[in-house]
Amino acid sequence: MIIRAYQSTDCKELAELFYNTVHTVNAKDYTKEQLNVWATGQVDLTKWNQSFQEHFSIVAVDDDIIVGFGDIDKTGYLDHLFVHSDYQRKGIATAICNQLESAVQESIVTHASITARPFFEKRGYKVIKEQQVERQGIFLTNFVMIKT
Repeated sequence: MIIRAYQSTDCKELAELFYNTVHTVNAKDYTKEQLNVWATGQVDLTKWNQSFQEHFSIVAVDDDIIVGFGDIDKTGYLDHLFVHSDYQRKGIATAICNQLESAVQESIVTHASITARPFFEKRGYKVIKEQQVERQGIFLTNFVMIKT
């Protein structure tokens, strides 16, 4: 596995990985209705690409397959961290997160899903608050977490 910088040509594959990961890995913690509004399968690739280009964004690649990705902005907001459902528990999220965290000097904040919360807690993140995020009239629980 290698970790490299995000490239614009990765965007469509990242959107597909995001959709598939949410609908498989997060299915144990969220209802089908919640999964459908979280990952609709209809992302604006132009906006996603712009966001990834503005942030420190990286992808993990194994045998020419993108198996994970993550990004963090200059303020220390860790926006995305997703690993392909077939590559869970292989250290990929840890490797991506290590690089994202080392890219900023500030405290790091993320909005972790129920599924991701234990991963971030093991890395020393603390829950600031539990929150309900509304998408198309459906509420999803996540956690504002910080690592100082």
